Amino acid sequence: MKTFTHKQVAAHSTIQSCHVILHGKVYDVTTFLHEHPGGASIILREAGTDATEAFSAYHPKDLIEKVLPPSICIGTLDPKSVPVPRASASAAVGKKEAKKGDKPGLGAILNAFDFEAIARYTMKPEAWAYYSSAAEDEITLRENHTAFQRIYLKPRVLVNVSNINTSTTFLGCKTSLPVYLSACALGKLGNPEGEVVLTRAAGSRGVIQMMPMLARRKDQDSWFQLYWNGDLEMMKRLFKKVELAGCKGLFVTVDTPHVCFSGNEKKDMRIKYQNDLSDVQKKNYRNRNARSMLNWKDIEWIATVTSLPIVLKGVQTGADAVLAAKLGCVRGLVLSNHGGRQLDTSRSGIEILPEVVADLKKAGYSGRLELYVDGGIRRGSDIFKAIALGAKGVGIGRPSLYAMSTYGQEGVEKLLDILKEELEMVMGLMGVTSLSEVTEEMVDIRNLSSHSTLIRDFLHEGVYEPMETPLFKSKL
Repeated sequence: MKTFTHKQVAAHSTIQSCHVILHGKVYDVTTFLHEHPGGASIILREAGTDATEAFSAYHPKDLIEKVLPPSICIGTLDPKSVPVPRASASAAVGKKEAKKGDKPGLGAILNAFDFEAIARYTMKPEAWAYYSSAAEDEITLRENHTAFQRIYLKPRVLVNVSNINTSTTFLGCKTSLPVYLSACALGKLGNPEGEVVLTRAAGSRGVIQMMPMLARRKDQDSWFQLYWNGDLEMMKRLFKKVELAGCKGLFVTVDTPHVCFSGNEKKDMRIKYQNDLSDVQKKNYRNRNARSMLNWKDIEWIATVTSLPIVLKGVQTGADAVLAAKLGCVRGLVLSNHGGRQLDTSRSGIEILPEVVADLKKAGYSGRLELYVDGGIRRGSDIFKAIALGAKGVGIGRPSLYAMSTYGQEGVEKLLDILKEELEMVMGLMGVTSLSEVTEEMVDIRNLSSHSTLIRDFLHEGVYEPMETPLFKSKL
C-alpha cells in the first residue's frame, strides 16, 4: 500500500479531488462527497488534512470500513512527515484560541455559569455552536432559565437544620441528589473520551445518568434514552441489549416528530454554512429531515416487549400527561422542550409542571407518575423550586457538557458538588432537612406564567451568545 506525506495529501483538497487522513490511513473520498448525509461541505472543510479529530467527534472508528468500499483507502500516512499548517478560519476563531492558555483553575469556578463562560472561549467553534445553539430566535432557550427567576421562595426560621439530606430515589433507584445527567449527543465534540466522562462523574457522585448509548458501568444505575425509528424488530433487539446492560429505565423521546438533521438551531447552522460551496448544497442540506410516526399505540406496544420502566421525555401539556397516565404502562414523564432545540416559544418545563400536577389530580391520577423537569436548571434554588412544585428531580444537560469540555471528569464532579452545596444551603434557609418536607406552599408562583421578568440576570446574560448575522466574504 502506498505511503503518503502530509504535503501529498494536501494537494488533494478540492471537490474534484478530495483526500483525507483518518487514523493514519489516507482515503480518496471524492466520489463520496455528495453522498455524505451531512453534505459535501463538511468533508471539504477537512480536505487535504488529517480529519481524524473531526471524524471521531461524530463517528466510531470503524464506520468507513463498514459503509464504504475498501478501494477508497489508497494508502497510509508517513508518520515522519510534517503536517501542513492550516490558516485560521476567521478572526473570531483566533480570538478564542488566544484565550485558551488563560483558562482559570478549577478552584476559581463558583457556579454553573462559570463553566459555560469558559467553554465559550476554549471549545472549538463548531463544538460550541452545537452545544449552545437552540431553535430559531432562542427565546425558549433563554426562557428555560428565566422562568425560574419568576418563582419566589418563602423561607422559614427557627428550625433545626443541622442535618440536611439531599438524597432521594428515582424509579426505585437511590440517588444522592435529586439530579440526573441528561442524555446528550456528540459528547466527543467537547472531550475526546465523550460521554464516558459523564458516566464516571455520575458514578463518583452517586447520581444517575441518562445515556444516549450503552456505556454503563456495572457499579452504577443508569437510564437509556430512546429515539424511535419504527423498525419493530430492531427495537426489540435494542430493548434486549438495554435490559442486559442493566439499565434501570427507558426514556422514550416524544418531542421530535419533526427533526431537521442540520437542525433548526441557527448558530449551529451558521457555522456549518460559512464555507459551503453553493446555495444549492445549503438548500439540500437544510431540508433533509425526518418525521416520526411514533404515537400512543407504539408506547403501549413498547410496554409489551420490555420490562423496563417507561418514561416519556418531552411532554409539554397537562392534557398529554393525563393521556400518558391513562395508558397504565407509563411510570414517569420528563417535562421538557428539548433544551429549546425543537419549537421556539414553547413553554419551559418548570412552567408546565404546575399545570401537569393539577390536571393529573383533577383526572384522578395524582401521584401515579414520577415527574421530572429539565431545561434551564443552573442553581440549587432551581432544583428546590422544581421539587416544591411536584417534581421528583431535574435533568442537567448543557452545564454538564460545558463542565466536561473545560475540565473533564473533575469539572463535572465540581458542577455536581456546587449544585449539592447550593441545594443544601437553600434547604437550610427554607427550614427543611429532607426533600420530603418540601411543599408547594414554600414557593410563590403568581408571576410564573406572566413571561415578564423585570430584574436583569447579568450572569446569565453574560454567558449567552446571540447568533451573528451572515459574514461578508473577504475579497483578499
